Amino acid sequence: MTRVSFGDFVAGARANGTLVVQPRMGFGDPRRMREGLARTRAADAVTVGTLTLDSYTRVRDLVAARQALDDGVPLNGYPICTHPLETSRAVLNGIHTASFPVQVRHGSARPEHIVAALLALGLEATEGGPVSYCLPYGRTPLQEAVASWRRSCEMLARHTGDGRVPHVESFGGCMLGQLCPPAVLVAVAVLEGLFFTQHGLRSVSLSYAQQTSPEQDLEAVAALRLLAGELLGHVDWHVVLYTYMGVYPLSRGGALALLEAAARLAVASGASRLIVKTAAEAHRIPTIADNVEALETAARAAAEAPAPPRPRPADADSEVYAEARTLVHTVLGLHDDVGTALLTAFRRGLLDIPYCLHPDNAGRARSFIDRDGRLRWADTGALPLPRAAVSAARKVTSADLLAALSHVQRAYDHGGTP
Repeated sequence: MTRVSFGDFVAGARANGTLVVQPRMGFGDPRRMREGLARTRAADAVTVGTLTLDSYTRVRDLVAARQALDDGVPLNGYPICTHPLETSRAVLNGIHTASFPVQVRHGSARPEHIVAALLALGLEATEGGPVSYCLPYGRTPLQEAVASWRRSCEMLARHTGDGRVPHVESFGGCMLGQLCPPAVLVAVAVLEGLFFTQHGLRSVSLSYAQQTSPEQDLEAVAALRLLAGELLGHVDWHVVLYTYMGVYPLSRGGALALLEAAARLAVASGASRLIVKTAAEAHRIPTIADNVEALETAARAAAEAPAPPRPRPADADSEVYAEARTLVHTVLGLHDDVGTALLTAFRRGLLDIPYCLHPDNAGRARSFIDRDGRLRWADTGALPLPRAAVSAARKVTSADLLAALSHVQRAYDHGGTP
C-alpha cells in the first residue's frame, strides 16, 4: 500500500482544520475486531483505528491467552501475539491503508513482544511509555520498565525507511490524571517524548487527559504545546487529548455531554487527536455501535466548536507552564540519559504521582479539587516546586478523596459542568 505515516496523517487532518477522533476498541475475536475497524473507518468522522490488546498479552501471560482462545473464553482485547500472523493480516487487509492508520494500544510495562508482533504485521504506531505504562498498572520495577521501553523504542526505530515512520504516543498525561495537578502530567508526557526521541524515534505524540476544570485544562495543553515546541522541535509531534479518564457519568446525557466538552476542549486547545469514551462507559464494555456513536458525537461537537482564540489563553507566564518547566528541567539536569534521569527523579521524589501506590513512587505528594474546580497541591512532598504551589495547609481525608473521584460524574449527571 502507499504509506502515509501516522504522524503525517494526523498533521494532514489538522492542516485541514479537522480533529482526528479515535476509539479504544479491542476484541479477542478476529471477525469482530475487523468489523470494529471497518465501522470506525466508515464513521462520519476523520478517524484512526485501534487494536486494543487483552490483559493477558499486556502482562506477557501468553499461555493464558492461548488457553482462553482454545477454550472459547472471551478476551477483553485483541491477542496480537497469540493469533497467527495470517489471521491478524486478514483482520487488517483492505482496512489498514494510507487513509486509515491503525494504532496498537496495550498497557504493557515490558512491551518488546508486542512491538515485535505489530512490526511483523506492518503496523508502526503504538503508545505507552516507561513511566506511564509502569506506575499505574502493577508492580513491575520502574528500572525494568525503563530498560524494556528503551529496547522497544530501538526496535521501532530500526524499522524506519521505505515510507515507514514509527510513532509512539506518551500516555504520560493520563496517569491517574483525574486527581493529579496538570504540571506533573505535562512534565511526564514531555519527558517520555524526549525518552522516545533519544532512542531513535522521530514521530511522537504527547497526551493530556481532560480533568476537572476546563480553564485549567486549556492552560495545561498550552503549556504542553509550549514545552514540546521548546524541547521537541527537532521531530514530528502532536498533542492527543483523552476524554475524562476518571469515574464516568452514569446517565447517557451526562456521558455524551462530557464527551462533547472534551471535543470542544480539543479544538480550543489546539490538540490534533481525541481519544473518545462512550455513553456506556460506566455500565459495561462498549459495543462497536457505542464506539461509532462516540466518534460521530465528538466529530460533530468539534465541527460546531468556535475557532480557538488568538493568541491562545496560556503563555510562558502560566502557573502550569512554570511548574511543568521546573519539573522537566530538574529531571533533565540529573543525567544526560533521560531514562536514568527518570529513575533518579522518582527515587528522590522529584517526580511523585499523587495517590499512586507503586513501590517506586514516593507517594508523598497530595492534591485536592479546589472550590473553582482546579486541581491544586495539598502537599508537594519533595517536588522541586515553590511553597506558593501549595494552596493551603490541609489534610486530604478519605471522604475528600471519594468526593474528588466522583466530582465530574456528579456534575454531569446533574446536568451541569465542573
